[in-house]
Amino acid sequence: MQSSVLNSYPPGVPHEVHPEQYRSLGHMFEEAFQRYAERPFSVCMEQWMSYAQLDRQSKAMGAWLQSLGLEPGAKVAIMLPNVPQFAVTMCGVLRAGFTCVNVNPLYTARELEHQLTDSGATTIVILENFAVTLQQVIERTPIKHVVITSMGDLLGGLYGTWITLAVRHLARMVPPYKLPLNDDRTVTPFSQVMSQGAQRTLSKDPSTLDSVAFLQYTGGTTGLSKGAVLTHRNIVAATLQAEAWFTPALGRAGDLAKVNSIAALPLYHIFALTLCLLAIRQGSHLTLIPNPRDLNKFIAVLKKRPFHMLPAVNTLFNALLVHPEFKKLDFSTLFVSQAGGMAASEGTAKRWFEATGCPMIEGWGMSETCAIGTNNPVSNTAFTGTIGLPLPGIEIAIKDDEGHSLPNGQAGELCIKGPNVMRGYHNQPAETAAAFTADGFMRTGDIAVMQDDGYSRIVDRKKDMILVSGFNVFPNELENVISLCPGVVECAAIGVPDEKQGEAIKVFVVRKDATVTEEAVLRYCNENLTGYKRPRHIEFKDALPKTNVGKILRRELRTSATTSA
Repeated sequence: MQSSVLNSYPPGVPHEVHPEQYRSLGHMFEEAFQRYAERPFSVCMEQWMSYAQLDRQSKAMGAWLQSLGLEPGAKVAIMLPNVPQFAVTMCGVLRAGFTCVNVNPLYTARELEHQLTDSGATTIVILENFAVTLQQVIERTPIKHVVITSMGDLLGGLYGTWITLAVRHLARMVPPYKLPLNDDRTVTPFSQVMSQGAQRTLSKDPSTLDSVAFLQYTGGTTGLSKGAVLTHRNIVAATLQAEAWFTPALGRAGDLAKVNSIAALPLYHIFALTLCLLAIRQGSHLTLIPNPRDLNKFIAVLKKRPFHMLPAVNTLFNALLVHPEFKKLDFSTLFVSQAGGMAASEGTAKRWFEATGCPMIEGWGMSETCAIGTNNPVSNTAFTGTIGLPLPGIEIAIKDDEGHSLPNGQAGELCIKGPNVMRGYHNQPAETAAAFTADGFMRTGDIAVMQDDGYSRIVDRKKDMILVSGFNVFPNELENVISLCPGVVECAAIGVPDEKQGEAIKVFVVRKDATVTEEAVLRYCNENLTGYKRPRHIEFKDALPKTNVGKILRRELRTSATTSA
């Protein structure tokens, strides 16, 4: 790692991590379950789960899966929101020596069919709310075993039953479904899996650090999603890196058992998944938010007890800030406001600090890097506008198209090397070869500049760059500036065809104040952006299209702009 990076490290943060202290993720889990047995692991709808319960229930899940006669390393799809069944299933799959395939519960039938077929998953654990989607495609997938769970399955006897009935019959959130059965396919209720698995003994986990732990599919916003092959070594390393980086702040709670991390981002996404694994490693607990879009309920949960860590994407921070009840919360124990998943804007960061007194700490990462690759120090007291420093054991390089490293201050492709970086893409040797440089760095597709102090700044994604009269314009820069315009909540910039300039800049704006005019936004841009970076077109929208994780879909905006032109 560069000396400039290490010189900028906060005191007490190690320069390396040692995943070799564990044989596998299962080994890490079992150590935590024994050490923290009596501690709380999660709370969902005010129903608590202890580490001892997670140990017992994940062991039952693992033993039941082993009873199916699956091959070591077999792929098990997990199609669940943020409910207790997620951690039970994930830990059970890994402890049994199988591979997790996280699936977005809101996938369309087309997306689900692709992921199940591409991954080769033969088993799926799915919330009944989404079974109708599986019904549409199951005959064209390798799925042989289906485990169906209901919302209330792990929320306690009478209360859990009431929740399940309410979701089914009052909210009508479970569309009718009928999964076709044949001699090869089984459909088993989650409760039956738990009872049958509890009667069996979990066999020894054959996994090593080099075994595949997850096939973590990329967002797929530019085409069919790809499965990043993440090994046990990758995931253990990423967990230890997160622990090394965040403990100086979370340690302010006095006892890590008291640390309450808010899991509002979906656990199937690598960002929140790392939070879950960090909690297990350090013995803290998670507050599970099944539906963060219901801001009234979300904020009501935040009122119930002190919270210490809140990871979110920029759009979720924005949504909380504009809610009238948010500023009434007690932020005295909020030690980490972690921004990731998309670029954080200075305007949002400024408003967040004014409201909470806790600075937004921006980081950068990908599914391919097991979430966090770089992060600003948690000791920062202000938003830097950079993605920070590489975490322990990670090396960053800025390279040109030929793979040559560029000097500090020069823009090029951000490339990364470290124990957390994926092995490659599942069944895609050409894509894997193209993803790595000759000296072993992974190409990220992000354009960045490294400063002399080791901090890096993302300029933008290669594919989102706008070319205006031969000048490169990066949407993130425009969005960061325009987010500071009074009355603007969020915005997105794209390039649209222009006869004179090749491309002109169009900005979609969500207003907090309906009196904000196009002229006011353009005037602000004229004052803060050089000529070729100024937008030609402004369009006001009530909301911007986003992925389920909250990333703004510029591609969708480009399509709509082209169609309406």
